Amino acid sequence: MTGIHEIYVKTHFSAAHALKGYPGDCARLHGHNWIIEVYIQCQELNAIGIGVDFRDIKQTVKEVLSELDHSNLNELQAFKEVNPTSENIAKYLYKEIGKRFSSSMIKVSKVKVCETPGAGAFYWEE
Repeated sequence: MTGIHEIYVKTHFSAAHALKGYPGDCARLHGHNWIIEVYIQCQELNAIGIGVDFRDIKQTVKEVLSELDHSNLNELQAFKEVNPTSENIAKYLYKEIGKRFSSSMIKVSKVKVCETPGAGAFYWEE
């Protein structure tokens, strides 16, 4: 059986959104300090025992989040057709970060997005 290492980084960004069609307060524009966790799987470690350098993951995540940070998510192209829910943000981040970490030995395994410390969503593909 082949072993797999899973590495993660946790960070955050601030942004506003409004949920179209939502029957309640969340239909109005409001903001969150979104908490993000990105999980990367790797099958091999380098000569010093590292699968993916945390700094590389953090830098990539920072670049992707810079497009979302301090914005109204509803105004971004990525969310013109879909509500910027935690679920859809997790899928978006998975896809965007996955474009940068994708090889036969390294891949994004899942992304977690939380609107609050106690509520959030994961996205992954099988």
